[in-house]
Amino acid sequence: MTLRRLTATAVLVLAALFVPASGSAAAPKAPASFFGITPQTGITDEEASYMRAGGIGSIRLPLIWEGAQPSANATYQWGGFDQAVAVAARARIRVLPSVGSTPPWLSRKTTTLPIDSGRQRAAWSAFLQAAVRRYGTHGSFWAEHGPGSAEPLPKLPIRAWQIWNEANFFYFTYPVSPRRYGKLVTISSRAIKRADPRAQVVLAGLFGKPTARGRKGMPAARFLAALYRQPGFAGRFDGVALHPYAINTGELKRLVEGLHRVTRQNHDRVPLYITEMGWGSQNDYNKVAFEQGVGGQVRELRGAYRYLLGNRRRLNLRAVYWFSWKDLPESCDFCDSVGLFEAGAAMQPKPSWNAFVQFTGGRVRP
Repeated sequence: MTLRRLTATAVLVLAALFVPASGSAAAPKAPASFFGITPQTGITDEEASYMRAGGIGSIRLPLIWEGAQPSANATYQWGGFDQAVAVAARARIRVLPSVGSTPPWLSRKTTTLPIDSGRQRAAWSAFLQAAVRRYGTHGSFWAEHGPGSAEPLPKLPIRAWQIWNEANFFYFTYPVSPRRYGKLVTISSRAIKRADPRAQVVLAGLFGKPTARGRKGMPAARFLAALYRQPGFAGRFDGVALHPYAINTGELKRLVEGLHRVTRQNHDRVPLYITEMGWGSQNDYNKVAFEQGVGGQVRELRGAYRYLLGNRRRLNLRAVYWFSWKDLPESCDFCDSVGLFEAGAAMQPKPSWNAFVQFTGGRVRP
């Protein structure tokens, strides 16, 4: 039984960017680590400086297994993730990795959870342990960048590890199965805690209400309830996570409260992470419900943060990550407009960035 259970009985109107909006947000009552970002691409030092100035304390990054280990006999290739962690550390921003994607030498599909053979389970466990030993509390990455090294960095070891992404949605996980995902979490928790007993295991961010059903999708609350029915499962993780994509803030509230209700019913005062949340700034509401126009993006952002900050303690809400940092053309239906900044190398903020920093207490530019 975990300590939390013992103590219990989450890729333009420029003038408006520099003028406080009417009805500005109240001063934040949360640490900087509460305000996170999930970018769609890698970030530069300039972008990280904007994040830091804007009050962002954490960045959620994908740690892609097939990228770090392209073949069974290959040594782990940390170069790309090393670079991302270094950029974040220079800006004193913590990293939450979302770990997943089964490599082709183990499965025909990256969405297949690596649990079906001893080889898959052993390879997944070894990868997780190697990652923790690289970036965790006593990680070799931090030793290589310690005082006196060629490139010293602030030591910000990775404390929490998110296991997979949207385990209840076929786009990232197939087949959708609470039983299979529960098995993955059990394997993952053992491996991570063996490498770093102080590390935290966070469940995959569950897609709030996928339209697909059966083996292709399951509502987040129902999926989590099925996970809790597995004997001993509640002692194998340290945080639940949600992606409450919704038409508006009202629907977001219902999704968050529904997931919170499941944890209460299971007498579990577990921390909640919102590891993706966002609305697009294009006016394609009839095509994509998550796109609300420039003004709508600001409106829903404000409504969501007011609700989440106001209920932070009751929900035991640890962090909220806005998706995304910059727009990404030719990506998913609303990923091309969901950023706080326009696409491209230039730092062209949207009105939503100004609204965001009103909550963090940060600045719109470094």
